[in-house]
Amino acid sequence: MDRRDVLKLSALAGATGVLTLAPVDFAAASDSGSGVPAGGGTPGGPPADRTRTVTGHLPTGVADFVYLPVEVPRGVRQIAVSYTYDRPQVPPGTLGNACDIGIFDQRGTDLGGRGFRGWSGGARTEFAISAGEATPGYLAGPVEAGTWHVVLGPYTVAPQGLDYSVTVTLSFGDPGTTVVPQYPPDHAPGRGRTWYRGDCHLHTVYSDGGRTLEQLASLARAARLDFINSSDHNTNSAHAYLGPQAGDDLLILTGEEVTTRNGHYLAIGVDAGEWIDWRYRARDGAFDRFARQIRRVGGIVVAAHPYGISLASQWKFGYDNVDAVEVWNGAWTPDDEATLLTWDNLLTGAARRGDGHWVPAMGNSDAHRDPDVVGLPQTVVLADGLDRRSLQDGIRAGRSWIAENADVQLALTATGPRGEHAGIGERLAVDPDAEVTVRLEVGGVPATSLLRLLTDEGQTFGALLPASGAVEWVTTASASAYVRAEVRHPAPEGSLLPGPAAAVTNPIWLGRR
Repeated sequence: MDRRDVLKLSALAGATGVLTLAPVDFAAASDSGSGVPAGGGTPGGPPADRTRTVTGHLPTGVADFVYLPVEVPRGVRQIAVSYTYDRPQVPPGTLGNACDIGIFDQRGTDLGGRGFRGWSGGARTEFAISAGEATPGYLAGPVEAGTWHVVLGPYTVAPQGLDYSVTVTLSFGDPGTTVVPQYPPDHAPGRGRTWYRGDCHLHTVYSDGGRTLEQLASLARAARLDFINSSDHNTNSAHAYLGPQAGDDLLILTGEEVTTRNGHYLAIGVDAGEWIDWRYRARDGAFDRFARQIRRVGGIVVAAHPYGISLASQWKFGYDNVDAVEVWNGAWTPDDEATLLTWDNLLTGAARRGDGHWVPAMGNSDAHRDPDVVGLPQTVVLADGLDRRSLQDGIRAGRSWIAENADVQLALTATGPRGEHAGIGERLAVDPDAEVTVRLEVGGVPATSLLRLLTDEGQTFGALLPASGAVEWVTTASASAYVRAEVRHPAPEGSLLPGPAAAVTNPIWLGRR
C-alpha cells in the first residue's frame, strides 16, 4: 500500500478479507490537514463543520472491503461523505477501476451486525446521514459518538491500481427529529384463493435504479400486478418509505437483493426494516447463515439470474438452501436459456432421488430504469390470499408460473383415470402405468406461439398454438416423472436456440411419492 498508516490486513470472522486503514480522528482539538479549524462557529452556537480528506492507493488483489474508521465526537448533527477514484485507461479485455461505498456506525462492522447505516455501491459519489433524513440507500437516525467506518468496495482494480480520495464532513448542532418509518402492511384485501401476479426483483433510487418509489408503484399498477417486492441492492433503506405507496390494490413486500461477489440472491418478504449482509464469498461458508436469517425474519431465499453476465453475478452457492431460482430475469436472453436448462436438470435430479424435494422456478423483471419494463416477466402465484405468508407459501411450493405480461393466461392440469387431478406445483398420485391426460390452455399470446410440454426426458410434445388455445397429451407416471409447459415465440431465423419465452410453468409431478 502507498499509504504508510495502514494498520492491518485481517479477516472478519466468517467473512471475506478486509483491510482497515488508520482512523480519522475528529475528536482531536484541531484537524490538521483539513483546512478548517475545529471551532469557529457562531458564539454560543455549535462548532463549525469539520472536514477531513484521506487519500490512498489500492493495488490489484486488494481485499474486497477497505474500512476507513472515523472517530465521531458528541454533538454531531450530520455526517456527510464524498469520494472519488481514478479510472485509468486499460487494454481491451482488461478490467478497469470500479469502487463501491457505504458506511457502518458506532455499533461496528461485524458480519451481520447492527452497525449498518447504508450502501450505495457505485451509484453515488456522496451521501449524508442525520436523524431526520438520509441520502437514498442510507438509514436516517441520530449520529451517535464513537467509531464509524466508511467502507470502500474495490469491485475491480486496474493493473495500475486504484487511487482514491475520501472526504468526511461532520456538522454539529441540534440533531432534530428522528424519522418515523412508514412500513407497508403485509396483507391486502385480495380475492381469496386465486392466482396473483407479482414482480419481486425491482430497483429504485434507493440503490442503482432510476425510479422513485412513487414511480415504481405507478408502473406496477399499470402492469396490473397484485404485489411487488422491494429489492434494492444490499440495503433496506427504502422500507421506511414504502407504506404510502401500498394500497388495497397493491401489496408491497419488503426485501433486498443481496449482492455478493459470488452471486446475487433475493430476500423476498422479510420483516420490514430487516437488513441482510452481503460481505462474503462462497468460500467463506456464510451463505447458509444468512439464508437462515432470511427465513427467521419471515422471508424466502431466491437465487437471482444465476448466469448473469455482469462480474460477480454468476451463482456460486449451489441450490441446496434456496426456496426458488429466478429462471427468467428481464427480457429473455441466452443467460435465461442457460438458467432454464440448469433448473430442468435440478428437476431431473429431484425425480431420480424421489425424496419430494425440488426447487421451484420464478421470474422477475429486475427493472432499474427506462426502458426496463416492470412486470416483464411476472410470477403468477396460486395463494390463499393477497398476503405475505400465502404468497410465500405458493412460491415455495411451486404453485406458480411465469408470464411475459398480464395479458398471458395459462392453465396446466393433469387428470388420472378415476378423475384424479393436479395443477401446477402439485402431485398427481397415480399408479405407474395409469393413463394421465395433460391439458394445456393458453391465451393472450400471438397465434405464432409454440406450445411445448417437457418431462424428465426432455420435450415430449410441441405444437403451434391451435385456434382453441388448448392441447392435450397422454402419458404415464412411469414414462414421465413430471410434466411442465413452455410457451415460446418463434425462434429468430438461423438461431440454434428456441424462441423467447412467453410463459414457463413449474412442473406437475406424476406418480405416488
